[in-house]
Amino acid sequence: MFLSILEMVFPVLLMFGLGWLCNKKQIFSAEGLAGINSLVGSVLLPVVLFNAFFTAEYSGKIALTFVVVFVACGMGLAMGFLLKRFVKPYDKYMPFLLTNFEGGMLGYALFGLLYAGQSHIFAMVDIGQTLAAYTTYLITLQAVSTGKTNPKALAKSALTNPAFIGTLLGVVLGMLGVGKLALSSPVGKLITDTIAFVTAPVSGCILIIVGYKLCFRKELLKPVAITVVLRIVVMAILLVLSSLVVFSIVPFDKPLFVALLLGCTLPAPFIIPLFADVGDDGEYISTALSMETVAAILMFIGVAAYTLA
Repeated sequence: MFLSILEMVFPVLLMFGLGWLCNKKQIFSAEGLAGINSLVGSVLLPVVLFNAFFTAEYSGKIALTFVVVFVACGMGLAMGFLLKRFVKPYDKYMPFLLTNFEGGMLGYALFGLLYAGQSHIFAMVDIGQTLAAYTTYLITLQAVSTGKTNPKALAKSALTNPAFIGTLLGVVLGMLGVGKLALSSPVGKLITDTIAFVTAPVSGCILIIVGYKLCFRKELLKPVAITVVLRIVVMAILLVLSSLVVFSIVPFDKPLFVALLLGCTLPAPFIIPLFADVGDDGEYISTALSMETVAAILMFIGVAAYTLA
């Protein structure tokens, strides 16, 4: 199990380090980083999100889990704004580090180690947080980043965001059954192979973006440590509340609970540097995401032990 975990985690840490090295050695400049940001945010990531929901299976249990997780993510964001005073002067983006989770980069891979071939169970949880990430989370992030709070402008920004469009199209077509129909047709393999080819660089690019601004300056250690601890506390509260609601309506399902548990141990989404002009806060955000990832790896050992119990 340890070697299996290492196989999934080592490439993540390696790409973080590569991003840091690109900055340290100036392999590419900040302008080059902006180009990678644009490529991922406008082209590659929307395809990843479209594919995830285009091929998902939809049911009543999924609808329940979606609503619960979606609301929980909103609660986590609200709690972040209440707690951000504890990390001043790095409080501007701190709320976004306390909610949602990085399902695409880590969640599916780690869940696959626990329940091989059952990624659809984790998708039940990931749907809620992904839609929250590209609606309330992203709208709030852009409002904080730009200082603009005009509802009309924010709504337009969300509706024209390629990632949101990809998510919305994927959900609509998936619910209509187009995904199943397309994948079972003679061109199904062509579709899956093409999408796999287009989306292959996404994980590496996002991790390089985050790692590029990674910094271990002494003054960052305290606010980052506080952020990581507060995230663990907030996500633990959300896990308890979400589980109580879900399993008071449907019978207890250990794999589904493990999916919820795993989601709440993962780091915050790596998309913050993609969709916000983080400026001087970039080092704090990247370092916090890296430390949250390390914490997630350590907690995964406990999740694995519970799964095997």
